[in-house]
Amino acid sequence: MALSIGIVGLPNVGKSTIFNALIEGGAEAANYPFCTIEPNVGLVAVPDPRLERIRKYIPTQKVIPAALNVVDIAGLVRGASKGEGLGNKFLANIRETDAILMAVRCFEDDNITHVEGNVDPIRDIETIEVELAIADLETIEKRIKRATNTARAGNKEARAELTVAERLQAHLQAGRMARSLEMSTEERRIVRDYFLLTLKPVLYACNVGESDLPGGNAFSRLVEERAAAEKARTVVLCAKIEEELASMDPADQQEILEGYGLEEPALNRLVRGSYALLGLQSYFTAGEKEIRAWTIQVGATAPQAAGVIHSDFERGFIRANTYTLADLEQYHTEAAIRGAGKLRAEGKEYVVANGDILHFLFNV
Repeated sequence: MALSIGIVGLPNVGKSTIFNALIEGGAEAANYPFCTIEPNVGLVAVPDPRLERIRKYIPTQKVIPAALNVVDIAGLVRGASKGEGLGNKFLANIRETDAILMAVRCFEDDNITHVEGNVDPIRDIETIEVELAIADLETIEKRIKRATNTARAGNKEARAELTVAERLQAHLQAGRMARSLEMSTEERRIVRDYFLLTLKPVLYACNVGESDLPGGNAFSRLVEERAAAEKARTVVLCAKIEEELASMDPADQQEILEGYGLEEPALNRLVRGSYALLGLQSYFTAGEKEIRAWTIQVGATAPQAAGVIHSDFERGFIRANTYTLADLEQYHTEAAIRGAGKLRAEGKEYVVANGDILHFLFNV
């Protein structure tokens, strides 16, 4: 399954530059069969050095990382929730994504006009959040009206929906995002098909100037403080530099990275942060044809992990022969792992761990 994250932001914050850098491929481009799905949607690799560590011991024809769908969403302006600018397109596109990557301008440049007249990242974040909250309030108000009518007839499910919808309404009206409201598992199930914009997890991308690398600046620190209060994630980057790095060979990248005091392109951290944002992890299959990372939710069982490859694998699941990368690095071959008694036969109740190397046995 491919994670979908939408890049949002005000005009002239570097949103499209970040998208273009991701599409260029970054550090993993040489190993990933990239394709553009639509003009504003790209499929990029989730950087994972464990793949190359596996290949050191299991020769293979190709290596395939996990994938991330990235959507470059139309720039937002004040009044988007009322259809201003490309507001309707903005809201429709973000509704279809699983998470939000919010590009925030944290650099000064007299040659790049700011839509609000000056750089103020917290104001920019609040501008976007207000528009999303207004749209969500309209959705919730419709749900409350519908649930009220049904609840009056004695429908228990409608009464439960009405309770959580009214809580959400009050929460948003108080200026807080839906994702910060504590809800039970049942309440989250009820509101899942509301497709609320402010319920989506957020990763902030602080776009700073070249001279502010690697640690950022006063603007980015304001965003980091806000994110910490929300228990959200941030990545500091210079979109211009990231776009240049993405077009280079890895060998040439290293010299530029060292010059800016960076260990790797910030986009790698951006993609991995997006992956973790949604509670996703990878397991691996490894053989002479391919070594591949497969995306699963944290907590997925072995049959569910098998189903990511093919539904027949889940339906006819028998067991998963399992070992770890640490086992492979210690014993060097699967045969030696088996001989050392480290190859585990896991059944239907096994919860797959991040980085497990699995071979599935099934019968349909």
